[in-house]
Amino acid sequence: MSRAYVTVQGDMWDLIAYMQLGDVAYTDMLMGSNRLLLDYYIFPAGITLDLPDIDPDASSSLPPWKKAPQ
Repeated sequence: MSRAYVTVQGDMWDLIAYMQLGDVAYTDMLMGSNRLLLDYYIFPAGITLDLPDIDPDASSSLPPWKKAPQ
């Protein structure tokens, strides 16, 4: 189920990915879900972005040095 986020003045793609999705690694997915807004680098207030659904199993494909310690 897709969620939405309304930007605050000064938001950037990587900050939104980190704050809303939990990791800057999801920046590409966030941008891919909002292709019509790629002209923005720093957002004004009031832009609605679609937040992609994150697959929790995707982290298992990370290289060993990027995985959380167990």
